[in-house]
Amino acid sequence: MEITSKLANNINIIPLSQNPKPHHSIIQLPLYKPHRKIPKPIKTPPRNPISVAPTTVPSDILRLLDCLGFPVPDPVYISLIKECTHFQDSNQAVLLHTHLAKNRCNRPRLGLLNRVLIMYVSCGCLPNARQVFDEMTKRDFNSWAVMIAGYSDIGDYEEVINLFMSSEFRYIVYSCSSFHVSWVLVCVLKACANTLNLKLGEQIHGWLLKSGYTNDLFVGSSLISFYGKIGCFEDGDLVFDQMNSRHNVAVWTARISNGCKEERFRRVIDVFKEMGKEGVKKNSFTFSSVLSACAKISDDGNCGEQVHANAIKLGLASESYVQCGLVNMYGKFGLINDAKRVFNMNDSKRNHACWNAMFTSFVQNGCLVEAIKFLYQMKAAGVQPQELWLTKLRSLCGSELLEIK
Repeated sequence: MEITSKLANNINIIPLSQNPKPHHSIIQLPLYKPHRKIPKPIKTPPRNPISVAPTTVPSDILRLLDCLGFPVPDPVYISLIKECTHFQDSNQAVLLHTHLAKNRCNRPRLGLLNRVLIMYVSCGCLPNARQVFDEMTKRDFNSWAVMIAGYSDIGDYEEVINLFMSSEFRYIVYSCSSFHVSWVLVCVLKACANTLNLKLGEQIHGWLLKSGYTNDLFVGSSLISFYGKIGCFEDGDLVFDQMNSRHNVAVWTARISNGCKEERFRRVIDVFKEMGKEGVKKNSFTFSSVLSACAKISDDGNCGEQVHANAIKLGLASESYVQCGLVNMYGKFGLINDAKRVFNMNDSKRNHACWNAMFTSFVQNGCLVEAIKFLYQMKAAGVQPQELWLTKLRSLCGSELLEIK
């Protein structure tokens, strides 16, 4: 009671026994609202699903199923194969295939084996894929197509041609739709171009004409590129004309690239203008090829400036290939300030080729001090300068730069 009365006196509470009227009862108690800071959420960078491996790998799942005595059905194998393919885990791919081969008395279904081929090719285990392919008693178009694409990716073009020329595969091709065959023919034409196999390329072209595949834009652009790589530019133009005016950006870009290889740079500009009149949307590879031609035309960069304006209009001037082409073009005509302006335009998309183009421009135009300073920037960025122009810079500056690496 004594403590209660003291508290009542301190906070001026009127005792209830007095029974005051409600509107005269005032409790003089200071109230304070606490100021609590709400913590900001911690933002974590999004994970890349390809680079982050799962905590449970396929071999763990297979080991658990074996311990429980459960058979592994095809859907489970397919799911695990997809996981290995996605994460490109070669070790798990080998373990998974070994388990599949050991626990299947009968041969696995063709569709399952094709998925094993895709898994091995995706994981970079092409010898393993070839062993599975050779041991298959039955193969369909997908089996052959996976192997052709795998050898094409690693640049083994001779093997691409060998697989394509197999009588078994050619028999299968005749029964397939054009959609499936077209991307395989792209791989084969690329192999013909890199091995300079003009005879096979012409045979494929003839078969395409007979089968009506020449209207396929994907195959058509590959044919034009093939003839350009071989040096038969007129045949490339013939393919372009045979496509019944159905041309997309890949077809036009292939034609422009052939013009650069043929060193008909004025014609490249005309084709580029014609492409614009046709309303075909250009991409960064188109501008890269055209800017390469502009750098070879003696007009003090006027043509290149017009192409640059077109790239700005389409929002492609900051793309890495376009940026590199612009720096190279402006450097060829001694327009160093313009080259530097383009080089500093976008740091995030600047590639190694762009760095070397800027360095080359400095050396070509005798800007030796700037070239030396730029070398240190390249070193800080982890970019290796081209040895040709580094040697040129050493010779221009004398023995002072003999230690530059």
